[in-house]
Amino acid sequence: MRIYDVSVPLSAKTPIYPGDPGIEISEWKALSKGDSANVTLVSFGAHSGTHVDAPAHFIKDAAHVDSLSLEALIGPAELIEVPLDVLVIDLNFVTKHWRPGLERVLFKTRNSSFWGGENPVFHTDFTHLDLGAAEYLARQGTRLVGIDYLSIEKFKSKNHEIHLALLSQGIVILEGLDLREVSGGRYELICLPLKISGGNGDGAPARVVLRTMD
Repeated sequence: MRIYDVSVPLSAKTPIYPGDPGIEISEWKALSKGDSANVTLVSFGAHSGTHVDAPAHFIKDAAHVDSLSLEALIGPAELIEVPLDVLVIDLNFVTKHWRPGLERVLFKTRNSSFWGGENPVFHTDFTHLDLGAAEYLARQGTRLVGIDYLSIEKFKSKNHEIHLALLSQGIVILEGLDLREVSGGRYELICLPLKISGGNGDGAPARVVLRTMD
């Protein structure tokens, strides 16, 4: 059995979606300054790095992130590798790779390479789902859909139709995965977003691992 950490580290250099709060990490207390302990102050948006979108992200009075079912966040998942030349994951692609009974599906795309380098920047041309694919996944009883960038939807989408197609059916969206070290196949997904009970409940960063099913 092998365990892969597919979470993006949070730091001031981590790319963020334009318009979201930046990531700030600073010393609150420090042993080097004579304090009795090291204490770090961290400030970031709920959709920083690897994170979960809850229905409340786009739907008024919908479920908050602290109420998401652990049964949706933990369990068998299929990692589907998307060819590098595919920029839109459409209905045709999904139906060709779908297998009955899949409740959690993760897409590994060219996006994962965007996380490399010492100073990664935000890319606007990331691979994303289209509406046909999202609606198909919703009809199949999917509980969670994940992708390897900061949004599952085309950059600057005006009506957020992909998010709405999934979230309106109670499907958890997992964004910002780093899948560079993982090959396609069947894994156990363990996704644990921070249990944030305040604010709008729209989402939370998560530590996510994949465990082989050997």
